[in-house]
Amino acid sequence: MTPLTNHIAVVTGAGRGIGRAIALKFAAAGADVACVSRTAENSEKVAAEIRALGRKAWAHAVDVSDGAAVAAAGEKILAECGKVDILVNNAGVTRDGLLMRMSEADWDTVLDTNLKGAFHFTKAFARAFAKQRSGRIINVASVIGLIGNGGQCNYAASKAGLIGFTKSAAKELASRSITVNALAPGFIETDMTAVLNEEMRTGLLKVIPMNCFGKADDIADAALFLASPTARYITGQVLTVDGGMVM
Repeated sequence: MTPLTNHIAVVTGAGRGIGRAIALKFAAAGADVACVSRTAENSEKVAAEIRALGRKAWAHAVDVSDGAAVAAAGEKILAECGKVDILVNNAGVTRDGLLMRMSEADWDTVLDTNLKGAFHFTKAFARAFAKQRSGRIINVASVIGLIGNGGQCNYAASKAGLIGFTKSAAKELASRSITVNALAPGFIETDMTAVLNEEMRTGLLKVIPMNCFGKADDIADAALFLASPTARYITGQVLTVDGGMVM
């Protein structure tokens, strides 16, 4: 099944975890992929994996919080790829801590990466999408943006903001046949959850009806659906992929 044949996708945070899984899933579905990561090493590593699948791939080391750097990268990607059909805003970080002890720097780092980064990349490609009268934008939010979480005020605010951004952008861009949707992953087996101790993992499993953590491929499959022709008439929505954690 190659529903993304002749499509060009840009995936931020593609160097590992969910972003890597999405980039590889899109490539397997026929897309060529521009892989964006903070480091050249990570972006090139995933690009090489995609090329091994027989697809074209480009590697870009970009700090998504840097508006000028993102604008320049957007221009370069459009020039070298010729067009872009799909944008996945996945880049994200955590700087957990209790609100009373949280530094302004930790607040800014999370909001600038998780929320402002999506703004920068969406703005970088919105005009091209509007001109070609097509485009898919998929923002990777989190169930934490829906329910909050102690010790993650900055992360929850960034992901809740991303959901509001998704809905507003969807209304602005719908008339040009551009869809904008969000994914809200639950607890997924990635580097971020690998740091949880056994007690924390056991506690979390108690609030997940399916009694297991998700896999990065679970999110990648949902992203592929939203990027595919099947989701043509879906926009402004938040799809939770969380084993029933949020109902």
